[in-house]
Amino acid sequence: MLRGSPGGSYRPATERSLRKRPNLLAGENLPPQPLQTRSLDKRTRLKAAGLELFGEKGYEGTSIDEVARRAKLAVGGFYQHFRSKRQLLLVLMDELLEGLDRLDLRPRAMTDVWQGIRELLNRAFSSDLKYLGAYRAWQEAVLSDRDLAQKHQEIHAWTTARTSAFFQLLQQLPYARAGIDVTGLARVMDTLFWSLLSEAVLSSRAQLDQQLDSATHLIYHSIFKDAQPKRGRKKN
Repeated sequence: MLRGSPGGSYRPATERSLRKRPNLLAGENLPPQPLQTRSLDKRTRLKAAGLELFGEKGYEGTSIDEVARRAKLAVGGFYQHFRSKRQLLLVLMDELLEGLDRLDLRPRAMTDVWQGIRELLNRAFSSDLKYLGAYRAWQEAVLSDRDLAQKHQEIHAWTTARTSAFFQLLQQLPYARAGIDVTGLARVMDTLFWSLLSEAVLSSRAQLDQQLDSATHLIYHSIFKDAQPKRGRKKN
C-alpha cells in the first residue's frame, strides 16, 4: 500500500527516516556467512530452533545445548554459526527489523485510506509474528545487558521515527487535519505496536485482528477529519 507522493517530492528528513535502521550486528564478530547449501540449511535450522525455544522458555531458560538438539545438530555445529546465544538472538532481532525496513510506507492515491492503513498494519504484524519468540527473549535479555538495552533504545527511536514519517506522509492526503502533534502520536502508537507484539503470543488471531482494527481507528481519526467520503469498506 502507500507509495508515490500525491503531488510533490518528499522532504529529505522524512526520506532518510524511512531508510535507516539500527545495525544490531555491528562489532559482533559473527562467524562468516556460509556459502554451501548444507551449511545454510544448518544455520536456518538453528535460527528456527532458537525462535521456538525463545518463545517457549525465554532467554535465560534457553541453552545452546537445547538449541543444537532441537536443530538436530551437535553443539559444535552451533558454534560454527554463532559464537553465543546472545549472537543468535541479535541475528533474529536484526531479521525482524529487516522485515520492517522493507515495508513501503510512501502514500499513493487511495480510494479508502482506512483500509490502506489497516493493510499496512496487517503486513507489518504478519512479518513480526514470525519473530515472537525472539522478541520475548529480547525483552528479557535487555534487562541484564546494558549493550542490548542501548540497542533497544535505538530500535524504538528508529521505529518511532518511521511511524512519525508515515504519519507525516498521510498528512499530505486529502481531508487530513492540520496542526497534529505527529511526533507525540507516533510515540504513543509505536509503544502500542510493540506492546501488541509482546502480547500476541497469548492472543488468538481474531483478538489480534480486533486490536489492529482499534489501532487503525485511532490513527485514522487522529489524522483525518470525520466528514469525508469512505468507500469500499463496511462500517463497523
